[in-house]
Amino acid sequence: MLRNFKQLSFIFLITVLFTACSIKEPIVIPKESDIAELSKKANDNFLDQNRATNDYFTKYFKPWDSSKVSYPKIEAMWGQSYKFKKVYLENHRLATEEWFKKQIENSNFDEYNVLPKKAIMLKNANVRVLPTNSPMFYDPTKPGEGFPFDYNQNSLIKINTPIIVSHLSKDRAWAYMESSTVGGWVEIGSIAFVDDNFIKEFKTTNYYVSVKEKFPIYDPIFREYVKVATIFPKKDDKFLIAKKDDNQKAIISYINLNVDEVEAMPIAYTSENRVKILNQLLEEPYGWGGLLNNRDCSSFTQDFFVPFGKYLHRNSKSQTSNGKYLDMSKMSIKEKKEFMKEYGVPFSTLVYLKGHIMLYVGIKDNEPLVVHNIWSVRLKDSSGRKYRNIIGKATITTLEPGKELKDFDEDNNILRRVLGITVL
Repeated sequence: MLRNFKQLSFIFLITVLFTACSIKEPIVIPKESDIAELSKKANDNFLDQNRATNDYFTKYFKPWDSSKVSYPKIEAMWGQSYKFKKVYLENHRLATEEWFKKQIENSNFDEYNVLPKKAIMLKNANVRVLPTNSPMFYDPTKPGEGFPFDYNQNSLIKINTPIIVSHLSKDRAWAYMESSTVGGWVEIGSIAFVDDNFIKEFKTTNYYVSVKEKFPIYDPIFREYVKVATIFPKKDDKFLIAKKDDNQKAIISYINLNVDEVEAMPIAYTSENRVKILNQLLEEPYGWGGLLNNRDCSSFTQDFFVPFGKYLHRNSKSQTSNGKYLDMSKMSIKEKKEFMKEYGVPFSTLVYLKGHIMLYVGIKDNEPLVVHNIWSVRLKDSSGRKYRNIIGKATITTLEPGKELKDFDEDNNILRRVLGITVL
């Protein structure tokens, strides 16, 4: 009897706890019908999809049409500036001068663009700022400065992505590369070098794009969990990926994919397809710079548009140049809401603030709504102590997430910090 009472008490406490959490979570949870209704108000014809897709693949294959990495050497070395900052490593100890000296020496930039080589990604891989898997945190005891904010994580790059390699690190464990969207260090085991014959066979002009999130592929053993927006050339009834030989030379491999996993690119920009892609991306855990094979805010917006053939730059600031930017920085909160309602186009408008970007999806209950992958809402209690309410996923919110919370910090109201919108 006592045991049963304890079990019931435990269940009650857990129920109360999770109920309380659900009340406090600063998100909007629309019905599936709500998302569909919002999508119907988008402009189906905002994009010339065939033209946009041709432009996308011109950029996608640009590394194979280049003779070297395009960044000036000094720009490629930007990550070494972290040596002037207080950076904490995986053990929460400060990175020493000797640690940075070791990373910089291993970076081997004397060989930058001396013998560049074209290559392809064999798997999804982290793109690192310095050639090491060690994280670089700011003070991990402070909110927003520990996990997942690894400043050695520049981005995630997908399987099948064409790249050009400038050079290898001194220990030959890392390759400094450039893709169509990002540059940095990838582990040598994640790439294979291509020749003209491989490139000719891989560029089939018949390209499919993944429309399902994190499904496994096999060759014949497991190769990767594929993310939405991954490109697969198709030949006859097979899809192409690369594998490597003993000399790390790329070889074409043919795999099977299911009809619910990939579609010919571009997929039609219809209400049904917008909802389908959005539902694949929603609820994914937040991944700073693509950490742990997840997405951050700008990779969320980037990957949403790829299946439709629209190219976006990799980071939030750069994405504001992918359409017509409208400045809102001098407006009040009320004026910003009205501006969004008048000029925002659902599902083809980006909302920008420093360090963050969101996709505007329309109005519900007179509130502009956005979809974004967000880490947290900043709060401040009555004593002035700052802390975070963690969201940590891709979700739908108003432009003022957390406003209903007790310690909502008006100074950190997202809408107050919005600088402008970009109509794509």
